[in-house]
Amino acid sequence: MSTLKTILPNARVQPRFAGISTFCRFPTIEETDRFTAPLDWAIFGAPFDSGVTYRPGGRFGPRAVREESQYVKPYHIEHRLMLTEVLSMVDAGDAPVQPFNCEENAASVAEFAGSLGDAGHTKAFMVGGDHSNTLGNMRATWGRVGKPVGGLALIHFDSHVDTVDVTLGEKHSHASPFIRAVEEGVLDPKRMLSIGVKGPLNTPDDLKYAEDHGVTLVTYEDWKYRDGVERIAAFMRELGGQEAYLTFDIDCVDPAFAPGTGTPSLGGFSSAEALHLLRGLPEASGGAGPNIVGADVVEVLPDRDHAGITALLAAHVMFEILCLDGVRRVRESAGG
Repeated sequence: MSTLKTILPNARVQPRFAGISTFCRFPTIEETDRFTAPLDWAIFGAPFDSGVTYRPGGRFGPRAVREESQYVKPYHIEHRLMLTEVLSMVDAGDAPVQPFNCEENAASVAEFAGSLGDAGHTKAFMVGGDHSNTLGNMRATWGRVGKPVGGLALIHFDSHVDTVDVTLGEKHSHASPFIRAVEEGVLDPKRMLSIGVKGPLNTPDDLKYAEDHGVTLVTYEDWKYRDGVERIAAFMRELGGQEAYLTFDIDCVDPAFAPGTGTPSLGGFSSAEALHLLRGLPEASGGAGPNIVGADVVEVLPDRDHAGITALLAAHVMFEILCLDGVRRVRESAGG
């Protein structure tokens, strides 16, 4: 009798270069014989990029991440965690999208994400697509956890704060998901941590909303050279077990390591640094780790990628985020 909650193809019998690509070779949501109910995570694509302000092409991101994720393996060396023994995970396909309307698309993504699995148990992980899609999955996640008054906490990796009110006449672009989420009560800005902000801005006012509403900003320079590590740890300790959404915009990584993105910003994390930062969140919390109730990885643009390295990184970021939930469950069950 297998102790696995998610049954993967045996890579030494069915090679990773064969078969139909799903996220990390997880079963599809219809393959009920390959995961143990109740379903913990439903991973889906959001192939929409009409919210971009520079280079389009992120609509092909979910497909590219699926392809590169064939080489993601289930055992995490640093956490000593066999992910498939702890979590039931599936590829739930792609959300229906509305390619000519950002606001309608966010509603479409929210409806789809909210329909996956058991709303009282299953968590939704979105692979974008541009960052405007995050508003939809955050809405669905907020609904899944009972629409807590004040909204969700947010752990946000990005070069940009994404709290601009209007860009080119559009209020629902990839520059605005979090200002809209705050307005809707989905997000508590005082419990929002933005990590990796960097690069020149159009104006200092681009930071004003976040600063005025209590967002914790940790720039890449803060993290690398100043007190950013301590500030992240302080935020994580204060957050404790509160319900948090985690969003990872791949452009927080230096384009030398992640060239396949629509708004490249020089400097920033190496691939190793980004993974190290994610892996360190449980210890930074001083406890079992953050209580991640929904998540996404966004802004992969395959047309600008080289040898698939950006999509491969996004796939491993997805794995790291899932492992955060796995670590928390293991520690909680052990009383740690």
